[in-house]
Amino acid sequence: MLHKNADELKVFTASDGCRLAEVIHPANDSTDPGVSLSRAWLPPGGATKPHHLDFLEIYYVLRGRGVFHLDGESQEVGPDSCVYLPPGSRQWLQNTGSEDLVFLCVCHPAWRAEGDHLA
Repeated sequence: MLHKNADELKVFTASDGCRLAEVIHPANDSTDPGVSLSRAWLPPGGATKPHHLDFLEIYYVLRGRGVFHLDGESQEVGPDSCVYLPPGSRQWLQNTGSEDLVFLCVCHPAWRAEGDHLA
């Protein structure tokens, strides 16, 4: 059984500018390479840099409010919002609320640096 607690995860700043902690990743865990899961957050007023990925991504918002931008469309997001991001789509997220915007990111196949491109 693989078990982790959020307070034990290594936190770093991702290339798009958000704070990130990889929860499950096949490079770090004995898991199937088909998927990765990360917990991420942006401070109030913060925004990720526009970027696109070579793989699909799903965002699930846990806390906070923001606006998600995807290929010229914009959508307000908040707790329990889910956004599907097709591979190659130009995306970025801004925190429009007064608290941290906290969200989960699922990538399929698993996230890899060479598949993450700033726009």
